[in-house]
Amino acid sequence: MADERVTLTLGDDGVAQVRLNRPDKMNALDPAMFDALIAAGEALRTMPGLRAVVLAGEGRAFCAGLDLGSFAAGGSDPTRNLAERTHGNANRVQEAAMTWRKCPVPVVAAVHGVCFGGGLQIASGADIRVVHPAARLAIMEMRWGLVPDMGGYALWRTLVRGDRLRELVYSNREFSGTEALGLGLATFVESDPLARAQAIAAEIAARNPEAVRAAKRLFDVMDNEDTDSILLAESRAQDGVIRKPNQVEAVMAGMQKRAAVFSDV
Repeated sequence: MADERVTLTLGDDGVAQVRLNRPDKMNALDPAMFDALIAAGEALRTMPGLRAVVLAGEGRAFCAGLDLGSFAAGGSDPTRNLAERTHGNANRVQEAAMTWRKCPVPVVAAVHGVCFGGGLQIASGADIRVVHPAARLAIMEMRWGLVPDMGGYALWRTLVRGDRLRELVYSNREFSGTEALGLGLATFVESDPLARAQAIAAEIAARNPEAVRAAKRLFDVMDNEDTDSILLAESRAQDGVIRKPNQVEAVMAGMQKRAAVFSDV
C-alpha cells in the first residue's frame, strides 16, 4: 500500500485485516491515505480465498477525518474535478468510502477514539460497525462550511432516519458510540470493538463463501432496485449458489444435520 498508509494482510481463515496506519495523525486523510484506501479496496476485489474483512485504525483513533494541515501545506487537493467519475460511479474521495460497499465480501469496521467527517463516511461503507461506547463521532463537514461528499448520503440513507441525519449534518455536533447505536450508525457497542469485529468476521468466514458473496450482492440490489428486480435477483442468486459443483449435496447435508439437532431438543 502507498507509503504504508494502509496495511493489508490475509489470514489463513480468509479474513483480511485492513488498518489505517497513520497513528501519529490519528489516521487523518492526506492524499497518500486516499490512494492507499482505494488501492486496498481494489486489491480485495480480486484476492483469492477472501471471505471477510476487518477494517480498523491503528493507534488512538479510527480516523480523524481530512488532514487539513496536509492540504494547507501544499498537498495535492483530493477534491479537484469532483464531478468527474474516476472510479465507476464515484470520484476519488467518494471511492475511499464506497470501495467497502463494492468489496465482494462483508466488511466489519471496528471504531474507537475519534471518527470524524470522512472517517465516519469510510466506516459507514462497512456492512457492520462495532463501536466503542466512548468513541467520538461527528459528521464534521459543516463546521468548515462544506457538505459531506465522500459517499455519506448514499451510505446513510439506509442507516439513519432522515430527520436525525439532517440534525447531525446541520449541527456537526459530536455524539458517542452509545448514541450512534440508537441513530443507526453503530451495529454493536463494545468495550473491545476490534475483538468483537474479529469474532463476527470469523463467524462469517465459516459460512459458505458463495452464499455470503451472493447475499452481499443482493443487499446492493435491495438498496437500489424495485421489488420486481429484487425478487428476480434473489432467484438468480440462489440458482447460482446451488448450481455450483457439490453445493446441493452440501446444503442438504447441512439441513439434515440441523434437523437432527432440533429433533433432540
